Amino acid sequence: MGRAFQNRKESMAKTAAAKTKVYSKYGREIYACAKTGGTDPSGNLTLRGLMERAKKDQVPSHVIEKALEKAQGAGGEDFSVARYEGFGPGNCMVIVSCLTDNPNRTFGDVRQCFTKVKCKIGTPGSVSHMFDHSAILAFAGEDEEPVLEALMEADVDVTDIENEEGQITVFAPHTEYAKARTALTDTFGDIDFAMDEIQFLPQTMTELSGDDVALFEKFLDMLNDLDDVQNVYHNAEMAE
Repeated sequence: MGRAFQNRKESMAKTAAAKTKVYSKYGREIYACAKTGGTDPSGNLTLRGLMERAKKDQVPSHVIEKALEKAQGAGGEDFSVARYEGFGPGNCMVIVSCLTDNPNRTFGDVRQCFTKVKCKIGTPGSVSHMFDHSAILAFAGEDEEPVLEALMEADVDVTDIENEEGQITVFAPHTEYAKARTALTDTFGDIDFAMDEIQFLPQTMTELSGDDVALFEKFLDMLNDLDDVQNVYHNAEMAE
C-alpha cells in the first residue's frame, strides 16, 4: 500500500487553509453520517471515528454538537453522496467525493474545475477501478502479529498491515471498517488512532513534472474551495 494514502491528507492540509472551510466540511459530514446511521457514536462507529478526527483537527465542540442536533431534528438538509471521476493535469487519475443537496449544481461546479485546467471529467467508473476503496486504521505499536491475530479471530478480511517507525497501519476493504475497528478496540482497549478513515487508494502512481505540477496544485485549490467537495483522491506524485 505504501504511503499513497497520505497524498490527500497533505494536499488538503495545504489547500484548505481557512478554518471555517474545515469546520463546514466536518459539520456537513457529521450531520449526514448521523442522519443516516444514528447520532449515538457507540452505535455508529463511522460517526465515532469522524468525531474523533474532527477533534484532532481542532474543530470546536459546538460545531460538532450543532451538526448532531440538526441530525436529531426532523427535516433539515437532504445531503447525498456524489462522486465524480476524471483525468487531471499530466493524465493523473482523480476522484472527487462530495456531499450535496443539489447534484446538478455540484456536477457543474466540479466539471468547471476540470475544464479550467483543460481536463475532462469522466463517466462513473472511468478511473475508480484503478483505486481500492479501503478502510485505514493506524496507531502506535511495534508488533503487528497480535494485531493480525486479533483481526483474524474476528474474521476481518485484511488487505495489508504495515509496521513502520513505531506505527502499525491496517488496510481492509471499506466494507470491513466497523468489524476491523471493533476487533482492535475490543482487543487493545481505547486506541488513539493516528488515522481512522475510509479512502480511495490508487493502485498505481502517475508522476507529474514541469508545468503539470503547478497546474495540478491550482486544480486541487479550486476543488477544495467548493463547499460541496469533501475529499479529493488522486494518484499524482510530484517529481523531485
